[in-house]
Amino acid sequence: MKTKILKHRVPKRILIGMLLVLFCFTSKAQTWENVHFNVDWQMNVPLNSNFADKFSGWGMNFEGKYDLTPYWSIGAFLNFHTNHRYVDCRTIPLTPTASLTTDQQQSAFQLPFGISVSYKLPDNRYVKPYFGVKSGAMYSQNSIYNNLVQWYERPWGFYVSPELGMDIHPVPYQRLGFHVAVYYSYATNKTDILTYSEDGQSSVIHEEKNSCNQNAVDNQLVSLLDKE
Repeated sequence: MKTKILKHRVPKRILIGMLLVLFCFTSKAQTWENVHFNVDWQMNVPLNSNFADKFSGWGMNFEGKYDLTPYWSIGAFLNFHTNHRYVDCRTIPLTPTASLTTDQQQSAFQLPFGISVSYKLPDNRYVKPYFGVKSGAMYSQNSIYNNLVQWYERPWGFYVSPELGMDIHPVPYQRLGFHVAVYYSYATNKTDILTYSEDGQSSVIHEEKNSCNQNAVDNQLVSLLDKE
């Protein structure tokens, strides 16, 4: 676990780099009949987690596909999502002789990317259902904030996600349309931050308040930072 004075950095180089790869891959869609590009708004529900486990709509998915046959497609994908949870002021035991009294803003950011394979199911001219699997790597950042300090972990892991979706074309045989999908995802990322531990992350797509003694928080944090 790492500790630092608040200065949040989003992994911009990773995100920008992967987006450039996807845009390069799909930039020929105007001339390639078999190339398709999806841009999706994403909603996320973490499963079996006690860290930043609230439903969230803070995500997007970018995907390029190439039709190998009338039924099979391969492609590349990148998506990102952030889940949040606020925890009221409480005392956290750190060691047998030290504790921290503070509230928490928890944030779980994930950035999976890799390859995708899909198989088209029987369809009509308007609705084209499919089943697919995405697989690759996932970068994540789990963070706990208060008004002075951020604790964070930045693990990498393997990512896999089966998906069931459909492409909807109001005007048959036109390239423009709508994309809807439901998926389950699992990643092997491990996190150990303050008193929270996770061994793997999974999700599926589709609170009594107390006053907090700020002086106690500040004193505990100064003591903690000195030990760092």
